[in-house]
Amino acid sequence: MAITLTRLTDLAAHGFDDIIDVRAPAEFADDHLPDAISLPVLDDEERARVGTIYKQVSPFTARKLGAALVARNAARHLEGVLADKPGGWRPLVYCWRGGQRSGSFASILSQIGWRVETIAGGYKAWRGLVVEALGQVPDRVQGRVIVLDGNTGSAKTELLALMAAQGVQVIDLEGLANHRGSLFGAMGPQPGQRGFEGRLAMALASLDPARPVVIEAESAKVGERSLPAGLWRAMCAAPRIVLTVPVAARAAYLVRAYDDLSADVARLTAIIERLRPLHAAGVIARWQALAGAGEFGDLAQELMIQHYDPRYAKHRSRMAVPVTEVEATSLDPADLRALAARLVRVIQSFD
Repeated sequence: MAITLTRLTDLAAHGFDDIIDVRAPAEFADDHLPDAISLPVLDDEERARVGTIYKQVSPFTARKLGAALVARNAARHLEGVLADKPGGWRPLVYCWRGGQRSGSFASILSQIGWRVETIAGGYKAWRGLVVEALGQVPDRVQGRVIVLDGNTGSAKTELLALMAAQGVQVIDLEGLANHRGSLFGAMGPQPGQRGFEGRLAMALASLDPARPVVIEAESAKVGERSLPAGLWRAMCAAPRIVLTVPVAARAAYLVRAYDDLSADVARLTAIIERLRPLHAAGVIARWQALAGAGEFGDLAQELMIQHYDPRYAKHRSRMAVPVTEVEATSLDPADLRALAARLVRVIQSFD
């Protein structure tokens, strides 16, 4: 039986025990439904091979080979990942368009006795809902977005999490994109653009449109992932809360928050090298020397004063939106909790 998804939130309402993506690994890596597990019935090479035979030999020959490969891979999954699933297990299976791959695997599972269902239209139908949701962003968040701004090192992302714990609606773009938003902000592989958009669409779908939503100030891209145009326009037009924090406090916070970089000096110096087109050779050499000597606090201060702060100031100078400044003298963990509480009160005053 195939279910039809009409909203992004439909998946949770159906309450499946597992969501199984039977597409090839490369398709899964590009994007997949939330919490789906990858159990491909054709791997990347097998999928390409079947497709080539379909076009160059005949559809019949391709389907015969595909059926053999699907059966072989299904057996491997049944003897492996699925071996301990109980009789009452209820999975949802999908492929690209809800066709032969998901149908074949679902048929095998149903013959065992499991209550398996597929998605009408497969991943393509899900992707359509994501695109539709992102196209509706301006209507959904219009007049409700508040942007949390502040120069580099102002602990904006951590403050978002602390405010969320106090009941504030937030969207953590950096968390969704798996990137801290600057040249130094890589946190490992980012999701593909479609994967990022799917995560964002789900976050937007969970919002109460009657309440404010706080979003951290970002450029139009977070790492290599682009924000939807509608959301970016809403952020540019939104009122801003700007954190004003002394450089020394921001540097101390950065050293603590970016300890992965201070533990990998080779990586840190390689990133500094990428700033060479923007600064004099002597400046780059000094930053490289500070990194090599472990003077991370001094390095953070100089990077902010000479590189990041001027760029933030230039960007803000082009904006004509209401600004509320909130000062903080320390970003130590205990002080951050108090600062978050202050920000919550400011946000409540916007209603």
